[in-house]
Amino acid sequence: MLSQERLSRLRESLSRISVEEARRKQKAGVKLIDVREDEETAKGSPVGAARISRSFLELQIENVAPDADAELMVLCASGARSLFAADDLKRLGYSSVHSVDGGFQAWEAAGLPVEKHRQLSAAEKERYARHLRIPEVGAGGQARLLSKKVALVGAGGLGSPVALYLAAAGIGTLGLIDNDRLERSNLQRQILHTDDRVGELKISSAAKSLQAFNPDIALNLNETRLNEDNAQEILGDYDMVIDGSDNLATRYVVSDASTQLNIPMIYGAISRFEGQVSAFWPNGPSRGPCYRCLFPEKPPASLTPSCAEAGVLGVLPGVIGTIMATEAIKILLAIGEPLIGRLLIYNALDCSFRNLEIAANPHCNQCQSTGDLPRLRVGS
Repeated sequence: MLSQERLSRLRESLSRISVEEARRKQKAGVKLIDVREDEETAKGSPVGAARISRSFLELQIENVAPDADAELMVLCASGARSLFAADDLKRLGYSSVHSVDGGFQAWEAAGLPVEKHRQLSAAEKERYARHLRIPEVGAGGQARLLSKKVALVGAGGLGSPVALYLAAAGIGTLGLIDNDRLERSNLQRQILHTDDRVGELKISSAAKSLQAFNPDIALNLNETRLNEDNAQEILGDYDMVIDGSDNLATRYVVSDASTQLNIPMIYGAISRFEGQVSAFWPNGPSRGPCYRCLFPEKPPASLTPSCAEAGVLGVLPGVIGTIMATEAIKILLAIGEPLIGRLLIYNALDCSFRNLEIAANPHCNQCQSTGDLPRLRVGS
């Protein structure tokens, strides 16, 4: 009886909106949160909605909405639980929260867009059991990872730890793009490969390791060097690109293509004892810079020696590559605060990390000329 009385009070005191208005607001950028349980959302959820079961709402809301002044909408099955959830959010300090009347039932009845995520198999639940225990991932997040396609440019020093950890995380499809062959000098740092494969194509060697590690992921192998002519065609079917290349020419190609395709780019670079990581997605939700905002033009080759010329500490790609994989997973799951608008610099000699803020260049010829691009598939 007390809960019914409270529900009546909440109906009078809280902001309530129709599903049609919720969809209009969502298209304008307002975050919609589906607070139903996993077994309910498995049958369908509003397209683009963040899924946080009400039991974890207080723990996870900051990952989805770090700004307490941001406008939020809450949806449940029929419109009752969303009122309680909206009240909880108001108590947490969120100032502009709407409960969606009629919930998912009304959303479906109105013919509004719905997306479904597949159920995990028994084997997947066993393999990813530690992910399922994390509220920020859970069954829905793991299903999302399994549905994603990530392109990795370079299967060498940085590509090795990135590929291994993304395969371990259950990224559904990994595209490996590299035309180099394995040399014995690579084995000091490229842990994806083995001595008996010297002379093989790196993508072939990488495929053997990754399929032995996680046979359930799909691999797309591209024996090619990315260039201006083929980049958009090769990367166009992926949700994200990770730059593990070892030359600046390829890096600029990756940056330009990812900006034009409106997919996030994870960047990493290493030399001797130092490495750096960032994430670029200028037309994504955070509106950060692109790689050319940071480095508008390619510097002379004499100022940017390769690892073969300058040398590199063998373990350094492991440190930087692991951070790159972490950033990729965060963006794919839409959790935490990715390194968009920040450059992380690591120095192995004194074990220091520095975070530098980087802003979009309003005069950038690349990202400022693309305008608002329609494709935003990551995190949904």
